[in-house]
Amino acid sequence: MKILLSALAGAVLVAAPAAAQTAADPTSFAAAKDVQAQLKTMLAEMKPGQGFAWKPLVRDGTNIAAIEIWKTPGKPAVHPDQAEYAIVLEGAGTLISGGTMPDQEVRNATLVEGSRIEGGTTRTLAPGDVILVPAGVPHWFGITGERLVLLGIKLPKGQ
Repeated sequence: MKILLSALAGAVLVAAPAAAQTAADPTSFAAAKDVQAQLKTMLAEMKPGQGFAWKPLVRDGTNIAAIEIWKTPGKPAVHPDQAEYAIVLEGAGTLISGGTMPDQEVRNATLVEGSRIEGGTTRTLAPGDVILVPAGVPHWFGITGERLVLLGIKLPKGQ
């Protein structure tokens, strides 16, 4: 049995060393220079008047960490079955979260929007801040200055 396993292991390594490495370490990675290059490209591609841009940076199947560029505020939102985790990469803004969103409009299975949040908590955002909004919690990002750049991840409820 040992000889068979050794032979199979050798065959796998010889036949497809990259596949063996990928299977051993499925990590998706972006170095700081890659993050900055993607951000620079995204900013150059934004059209005049475009208030938001989103582009995946790293992924693991359906899990995606994406750069989000906010130049204008979006609508208050709720993600019913997804928590939203974000790190502020640059810029400044405001987060209002919690409370209620009285005028909800379902956009799709993962997004409900409204025009306002009542009774939420207001926080000032700056580079390095970390945000975790649980699934089902109303939230809204305001922008202070030119833009707010986030590294955003949606996580399935309960994870």
